[in-house]
Amino acid sequence: MSAVVEQTSYFAERRARVAGFVAQHLQGRGSFRLHGAALGADVVRAPINIVLSPVLLLVRAAALLLDRFGASQAAQWFRARPILLRTAVSARVEAALLRDLLEVPLGGDATPARHEMTEALCGAHPLGDLIRHHGEDAPLVAQRVMRAVGEYTGTRSAVAEGTTALLTLAIGGLLFHALTPGMISMAPDVAEAVSTETAVSAFPLGAALGGVWYGLFPAAPPVWMIVTTGLALVCLGAVVASFAGLLADPLQAALGLHRRRLMRLLDTVESIVVSTKERPFVAREHLFVRVFDLWDAALSALRLFKG
Repeated sequence: MSAVVEQTSYFAERRARVAGFVAQHLQGRGSFRLHGAALGADVVRAPINIVLSPVLLLVRAAALLLDRFGASQAAQWFRARPILLRTAVSARVEAALLRDLLEVPLGGDATPARHEMTEALCGAHPLGDLIRHHGEDAPLVAQRVMRAVGEYTGTRSAVAEGTTALLTLAIGGLLFHALTPGMISMAPDVAEAVSTETAVSAFPLGAALGGVWYGLFPAAPPVWMIVTTGLALVCLGAVVASFAGLLADPLQAALGLHRRRLMRLLDTVESIVVSTKERPFVAREHLFVRVFDLWDAALSALRLFKG
């Protein structure tokens, strides 16, 4: 069988497996199994990744601009920078992608380190055979494939942030009748509610009259309380983001987003392996989440100037 026929057959089979992969790993029990890994250090990694996400967007934008101006080597260097921390959930998704979608044997049920996965890509299996056709460049090709897989799993962090932002928006609308696209814009409302509740309970004429009084004249929370509340809400939001996929995965599966994203990943992997012009896996989800960040910052600044 020629290399072209072998490559065409392999990727056709991968695309036929996408629906089964989504059903097995990104819906129902599969999603719960994945998120079981978030019970641990991911709760710490999540807020760090939220801070690093704008940096990731800027680096990827720089890579696209460099590509447009013909500086492909510089663009590749920017794309190779690992900006986000690798979470345990992402590691499980990567292992599942290699084992069950790309059919790369990893050995056992453990989640290997990323360099072990990269080495496994060059092993004796259909994708490894295609990668080894590149001769001395095979290890570099395997790294590029693994980088594309990492970009794919990085989109889960962005979707989790977006899900958390939508939840925050809904909670702000229900409880405070205000637009709160992020934890920062919600902090003043929460601080005011806490400050008012404290003032009502300490009202000299009783809580009932205190409720009437502070209903007319709300208690203004001090700056330190707003800042402290904001920090606490950001930490809470990071914890929520660690498990937000439990809500987002079924919805994305129903809307076909998981399938389309995996098809894009396979297009990228195929372009890398067959040595045509590489089609980088672009994580558009990060751009969507940054819109919420800008909205959150704009609302917070507006309230600050009004105050």
